[in-house]
Order: sequence, then C-alpha cells, then structure tokens
Amino acid sequence: MKVQHVDKLNAPELEHQLSFSGLDSWSDFVNEVYKYKVYKFEAVEDTKILAALTLVEVKHPVFGHYLVTSPFGSHGGFAFENHAARDILLDEARRLAQEIKVEYTAIRFDAGESSPPENWIQHPAYYTYLLDLPATPEEMIKKFSSDHRNHVRKSLKKGFTIHFGHLDLLDDIYEALARSMHELGSPYHTKDYLRSMAQHLGSTLEFAVMYDSQGKIAGGGIFIVQGDTLFNLHANILRFVRSNYAGEFLYWSVIERGIQKGLKTFDLGRSLTGSGNEVFKMKWAPRKKLLAYWHWLAPGHPLPVLNQKNPKFQIAIAVWKQLPAFVVRPLGPHLVRGLA
Repeated sequence: MKVQHVDKLNAPELEHQLSFSGLDSWSDFVNEVYKYKVYKFEAVEDTKILAALTLVEVKHPVFGHYLVTSPFGSHGGFAFENHAARDILLDEARRLAQEIKVEYTAIRFDAGESSPPENWIQHPAYYTYLLDLPATPEEMIKKFSSDHRNHVRKSLKKGFTIHFGHLDLLDDIYEALARSMHELGSPYHTKDYLRSMAQHLGSTLEFAVMYDSQGKIAGGGIFIVQGDTLFNLHANILRFVRSNYAGEFLYWSVIERGIQKGLKTFDLGRSLTGSGNEVFKMKWAPRKKLLAYWHWLAPGHPLPVLNQKNPKFQIAIAVWKQLPAFVVRPLGPHLVRGLA
C-alpha cells in the first residue's frame, strides 16, 4: 500500500464517509475565503483507493497553528476501508504535522466508538444526532413525547413563516446567523463566506430563513443534502422569539421538507455533551452518536479546548454579547477564521 498526495480526491466510493465537509467542494470554498493551505492524501493498493484524507492548515494569532479535517464543519474529511489504510494515512498526517511544525492535528469523523492508534488521543466531547425520517410527517410526530408534540403544534400557531432558497436569501440568512451568533456570544463569518459556500456547494445547499408574524427575521439555518441525508450545518433563532417555540417551528419545517424530498436521515448537527443544544436536540428522539475527535499533539502542547467549556471562552462569550454590532461584525471574521 502506498500514499499519494493529490490535488483532487478520486474516491467516489468513500464520499459518504468523507461527508460533505470532506469533499473538494468544501475545501475549495474554505481555501477561497481564508486562503488556508489544503493537503489531500489517498492510500492506494493495486490502483484501488482504500482511504482518503483532507487536511487544512490553520494559522491564527490567537488560536494557533494546526491541521484539521472538515474545517467549520462538525466531522468529515477522513474515510477508510480498513485499519491498515487508516493507519498509513494517520502516519502521513503525523509526518506532515512534524514537517510544518503545527501544535496539533485534529481528525474529526463519525466513528466515535472506535479507538485511536498509538500517538493519537480521542477527545469525547461532541456527539451528533441522527433522526430517521419516515414516509410522512404524521408518522414522524407520533415518535415524539406528548409534550414535544404539543410544543410543535403550538409553534405552528404563532404566525411564523419560513422561506427556503439559495443566493436569493443571502442577505436575510446572513442577518439571521450574524445576529443570533452575536446573541450567543460567538463571532461569525462575513456574508462573502456564505456566498462562496453556496456557490461551491450548489444545489446541495439550501438556506432557510424564518420570519415572525410581522415579517421580521426570526432565525435561520444552513442545510446540506448528501445522498439521502440532510445535514444541519447551522440553525439558530433570535432571542425575541425563543419563548414562542421558534426552535420547534424551524426544525419541524426542515423535517417536513426533508420528508417531502424523500430523504431518509436528518443529521441534527454536533453538540457538546451536556449542553443546552443537546437537550433541545434530544427532544426530537434522535439516535445519539459519539464523534471521533482524534488528536495528535506536538511535544509540550496540551489538548485544545476551543469551546464554551473552556473558562477563558466563558469570559470572552460574556464580553462579546455586550459589544455593539458595529464592533462584532467587522471583528468577528478575524476571530472565527481561527476556530476551524
């Protein structure tokens, strides 16, 4: 078995494992927006591709120098047919990390039940939540608890509307996500980030924007189809509608649309274990699946904790919430580019 460095992946049989954020369209979009260098490798035996790996090199003055798969996604960018192929690409990732002197390498994929090989450690902080979609919305709602069914039905009576689209919704989806992320205390990308994502992913991506009874933006999300799976990349609602079951309306609208399209699975997206996001997602009765977040650490460097469980982040989140929009809008992209 040999490793080859490629410009484009050529492993269609591994695309499902790679996930949408491991495909060329995703790494091309990230490179276009942030100019991060991309490395792609395949493990080949007798002309058959047995494993594929895409790594992006991030350099940031605050968040450091590292390699990561599925930048700005939850998991993807690493796929393999057997452990021998897996390990040869992990060795290549470690070799590259040492060569370019990064602080760590993060490999994120959806096999959290597996154990990493020597020199790699698992950080079991994130899960994803998989909802099996039946043939009709009526079958779906029967799977929920009586309380959750009641909340979904109440949400449908609050006067909310939702629009699904592409670049025609660019202005509104940017407002929905930038404002909601500010309320949560997190920086966000530029409008050009969303534009480039939509252009590179094409018809597989759909923006959803939610409005209240007065036509004001109330929330929104980015949803991506790969095969028969619908992925939730982002889905947020604004604070002023939280008490009106706005989250239930947004998710239920997306579920109905997925069922209408004949999709089989709705991946609700990653959440930190024990977080409020996880509590909300579990109301939809999904299958909870641990994600593999494997790290190789350079000597002297600790495991990175780039999330709200880090006490330093809790302080930053509290401060960010208080800053005005004219500060966070231009500053946010410079920060969030390092949180790949």
